[in-house]
Amino acid sequence: MRPPGDAPFVHNTPMRPRVAVGLMAVLCLSVVTGGQEPVHDYDGTFVFTRIRYGSGFGRGGGSWAHDYPRADEHLPRIVAELSTMRPRVGATNVLDLENDAIFHNSVLYVSEPGFWTITEHGAENLRAHLIKGGLVIFDDFEGDAQWDNMARQMARALPEYRWVPIDVTHPIFHSFFEMKRIDFPHPVVNVIPSYFALFEDNDPRGRMLALANYNNDLAEYWEWSSTGMFPVEMTNEAYKLGVNYIIYAMTH
Repeated sequence: MRPPGDAPFVHNTPMRPRVAVGLMAVLCLSVVTGGQEPVHDYDGTFVFTRIRYGSGFGRGGGSWAHDYPRADEHLPRIVAELSTMRPRVGATNVLDLENDAIFHNSVLYVSEPGFWTITEHGAENLRAHLIKGGLVIFDDFEGDAQWDNMARQMARALPEYRWVPIDVTHPIFHSFFEMKRIDFPHPVVNVIPSYFALFEDNDPRGRMLALANYNNDLAEYWEWSSTGMFPVEMTNEAYKLGVNYIIYAMTH
């Protein structure tokens, strides 16, 4: 179940803080705070929706919350500033897959799927959600063991589907921003990201059901974007991907 071309990885020390300029300065993104985990009444508005889960690994059940809530609140602000789409700003969802409220939210985000475990009911709901037209995005995981866990859990929902590598030529990387490269580095781990997807009928020309940002952590860039923690060039690229993902999901 391991993706082709996977390589060993080692942890780096965090990059030295830099003052954010360019796209981030244009948007004047402010620090937002939170910590609650509400479910907002459905009104047809796009709401960033993170999946909460338990974990069968030693880290316990908190892996789902990495980069929460600031990453989840920052990305919709960027979408609202740059596009005509009007996502809900300043409020996000945290849902269990067993909660039927996921069917009101077309895009689901799963953090650290290397530690994710899925229940039978959750697998049934996730399958129905994706078959009906939803998209699930996996982010913030690295290495063979974490890939294998994500793939095993996902196979409980969609056993007949196979992960397909995608590159910068895929339309998802051009749905809003014209991406020239997608191999910018992981924020804190010495790996180069790669991207995999599940498609209807296992056909890369078909509708995308799931997207894996493997050896990557886009939400880390989003979370710290208002602080200058990471180079602005890389933060901008991470935001471009996030915007593209949402626009693509809402138009396909």
